[in-house]
Amino acid sequence: MKAAVAYQQYKNSKVLTASPAELTLMLYDGCIKFCNMAVMDINGKDFFKANKNIQKAERIIGEFKMTLDHKYAVAKDFDNIYDYVLRRLHEANMTKDTEILNECITHMRSLRDTWKEVMKRAGQPAMPEAAEA
Repeated sequence: MKAAVAYQQYKNSKVLTASPAELTLMLYDGCIKFCNMAVMDINGKDFFKANKNIQKAERIIGEFKMTLDHKYAVAKDFDNIYDYVLRRLHEANMTKDTEILNECITHMRSLRDTWKEVMKRAGQPAMPEAAEA
């Protein structure tokens, strides 16, 4: 029990001390993690948990959409991608289709990997724990 509490405190401090770029990376990793968990839940016929994990992924994408700075033209492109992934997540949640979830995972991994490259070029190293989700 103490180890679990210590780990949660570590995670909380990691979030509180992370830069905006690192927080973005954590969110991408979280979205991918929740989609992967939903795939496992569907395969295990635990549709309630799958629903919860898909909803968590949807909330993360909703956060991405809300933080887009539309004064930059590229924001519209990201908005379109996020809208598409959200629609696919809704569809996956209604149909419990793991292929759709895997498609969403592929899109989010691509965005995450692009973000890592942006961080690297900006001279900000990606967090080691965020290496692969």
